[in-house]
Amino acid sequence: MTSRSAWLALSLTIVMLGVPGVAAAADAARGAKLGYTCQGCHGIPNLRNSFPMYAVPKLGGQHTAYMVLALKEYASQERPHPTMHAQASTLSEQDMQDVAAYLSGQELKATGRAVGTAPKAGQTCVACHGNDGIGILPEYPNLAGQHADYIKHSLKAYRAGQRKNAVMAGMAAALTDKDINELADYYSSQRPALCATDETSENGKCAGP
Repeated sequence: MTSRSAWLALSLTIVMLGVPGVAAAADAARGAKLGYTCQGCHGIPNLRNSFPMYAVPKLGGQHTAYMVLALKEYASQERPHPTMHAQASTLSEQDMQDVAAYLSGQELKATGRAVGTAPKAGQTCVACHGNDGIGILPEYPNLAGQHADYIKHSLKAYRAGQRKNAVMAGMAAALTDKDINELADYYSSQRPALCATDETSENGKCAGP
């Protein structure tokens, strides 16, 4: 690298670090310290949210970019959830990057393996979430192996306008309860699956230690 190139690279680094909202590289070790409270819910297999009643989502192997977006939505209350708002509102963007890197790395990345045939209502879902439940972009969540009742809760929240996302609101608006049940059952059955942070992938399924 020439001295001029080195100077330009250093200058760009300084500028990027000084721009609000631009986070440095994620530090999973730091995220483990910041996110230890996350384990109290997301690290317990099959733990259920008290009200409304649904399984706490699995995060191991989830896209980090998606988790950062979710934390920002919780912090701003665009995505309403009192407990998650209390947690996320204390985090800087760098904190969110670090926590997401830690949680995502707890298990093997979901790679997906199509099981069965996607229901008719899911033909548009595959454009973002893939036929095997793996988000095609980092901002799109992996659905493979996610709890079925969490997927149901999310789709119904989009349909009712309780969870804000222009694309998902449009997709969910036309879904019947039967459609939602079929989609949730299909995507939750895909393997290898997302696992809770203290589960291991055993024979293609999530299992406790």
